[in-house]
Amino acid sequence: MRSRSTMSCKSTKVAPSVDFDHSCSDSVEYLTLNFGPFETVHRWRRLPPCDEFVGARRSKHTVVAYRDAIYVFGGDNGKNMLNDLLRFDVKDCSWCRAFTTGTPPAPRYHHSAVVYGSSMFVFGGYTGDIYSNSNLKNKNDLFEYKFATGQWTEWKVEGSLPVARSAHGATVYNDKLWIFAGYDGNARLNDMWTISLQDREHACWEEIDQSGEIPPSCCNFPVAVCRDKMFVFSGQSGAKITNNLFQFEFKGHMWTRIPTEHLLRGSPPPPQRRYGHTMVAFDRHLYVFGGAADNTLPNELHCYDVDSQTWEVILASMDSEMPSGRLFHAAAVIQDAMYIFGGTVDNNVRSGEMYRFQFSCYPKCTLHEDYCRLWENRQFCDVEFILGEREQRVLGHIAIVTARCQWLRKKILQARDRQRSDIVSGSQLLEVHIREAEAQPFEVLMQFLYTDKIQYPRRGHVQDVLLIMDVYKLALSFKLSRLEQLCQQPPPRVYSDQPVDIGTSLVQDMKAYLEGGEMVPSKQAFDSMLRYIYYGDVNMPPEDSLYLFAAPYYYGFSNNRLQAYCKQNLEMNVTVENVLQILEAADKTQALDMKKHCLHIIVHQFFKVSKLPNLRSLSQLLLLDIIESLASHISDKQCAEMGPDI
Repeated sequence: MRSRSTMSCKSTKVAPSVDFDHSCSDSVEYLTLNFGPFETVHRWRRLPPCDEFVGARRSKHTVVAYRDAIYVFGGDNGKNMLNDLLRFDVKDCSWCRAFTTGTPPAPRYHHSAVVYGSSMFVFGGYTGDIYSNSNLKNKNDLFEYKFATGQWTEWKVEGSLPVARSAHGATVYNDKLWIFAGYDGNARLNDMWTISLQDREHACWEEIDQSGEIPPSCCNFPVAVCRDKMFVFSGQSGAKITNNLFQFEFKGHMWTRIPTEHLLRGSPPPPQRRYGHTMVAFDRHLYVFGGAADNTLPNELHCYDVDSQTWEVILASMDSEMPSGRLFHAAAVIQDAMYIFGGTVDNNVRSGEMYRFQFSCYPKCTLHEDYCRLWENRQFCDVEFILGEREQRVLGHIAIVTARCQWLRKKILQARDRQRSDIVSGSQLLEVHIREAEAQPFEVLMQFLYTDKIQYPRRGHVQDVLLIMDVYKLALSFKLSRLEQLCQQPPPRVYSDQPVDIGTSLVQDMKAYLEGGEMVPSKQAFDSMLRYIYYGDVNMPPEDSLYLFAAPYYYGFSNNRLQAYCKQNLEMNVTVENVLQILEAADKTQALDMKKHCLHIIVHQFFKVSKLPNLRSLSQLLLLDIIESLASHISDKQCAEMGPDI
């Protein structure tokens, strides 16, 4: 799978832009590069390192992103603290020293840097001479660097000030700089301060009265803002060091520890506890990389989904140039990529490397939400469960229930045999009697079948706990091991070499149901659409994408995720042979950039495209579009040469 990138580096092999050329290759690779460039999703790429004559290798520095550049400030090179400002242009992958004027901050490390408007703000950090071990102290000063003019200015703030600190967390939200925790030279902190960045003359520091599950005092941790919340993960907190993830509500100043109790045994756990790592936010995800984890330097990239509250380890693409493990590096995001610079690698060596990681930025899969709506609305139900002695009734869908629970599948098949004549006539729903279950716990079980989730009991509510106990009994009876674990508070996490049976997921069950089902669609493209509907699969050949690209319009899909994948698949696999069909599809669905891409290929491969029989079947408007594109890209001489072919 590939993602279009707006950036191209000099070190990347990209096909040059060409004029009309009789000898042009029509290979897919050539056409893709000429249109793109495209970047492989989840690919690590090593970019040109910072040359020593531009700036030293370093760690404990900061990086920020502004427009199409990464700015590196401060840190240490192993011997001295630094206060130079470096600039890395992500378009041409070049390094330089940023233009500066005025008095910069004193050399320092473990400071913080954020971007607000067209300025970078640097706060605090550790200063002094580490070589002679003299004049070492923490700072609480605040400097502004204006990107447009290169001017450094120190903010002189009256009134109360945060205690001087280093290795703290900092972010910008609602026009304010927020500072959290850190180290003051004697103890770790967990206080929070904020200052408005809108008006320097009237700015003042304010200490925040925090509430909730406040993280322990800590330092050397990252913060990131996602979904209007600030997240803090792990860090150095003495004997209390954990791998907890905390979120902070800016509006109510409330902290919450993100629970891991809902994670199933055998499912991806949170990253190991660590410090000196980075964490950035992109879309609905937090990405954690590097750091020192129990005397190791891991280089896995961990991803946390804020919506589903689940962790996973991102598998890098096969052609990745993976960075080695490191700590005290720094990271920033530009558009759809993360950039990581520097850090301390093995043997306490400072790094001057720059790496780029390509995010995947497709729309979120709404499979679970779609099935949840189907359960809540009770639309298109074809089975009615009659429960317990009171014969309470619960509606459902045969396809989903039989795919997820073999015990209920047997019950449904038995009921179908008894009521076959009624089902054929369509006069009523299939009735399935289950004496073993009462309505309320059975509805919780059904909610799990549709969503893979259950509502946990509220603390102190005995009735909720009793309900979950009844659901647990049903899970045992119906042999739903995944539901069994969800009902346990908390589900026990077993760390052993033995494989753990966590049951099958909604996606796995619906995939197995479709692939083993009785219905075999007559068309390959329709089969691809069913795979998407049932379990969110988007892997398909280009010819299926041609049909399914317009499917969301005709079938009323709730989001454009399938269309986005189809569009990407088509753009990556356009050839001379199928370019006209894709042009027509793009024109019908108003995919203007894909239509432009097809016209570009037609112009540069017109001698071959002109011989295709379906060229004559195009509409007059599309033929005019082709003629206009030809007129824009070829010379009079070339037009005369191609006359006989036309």
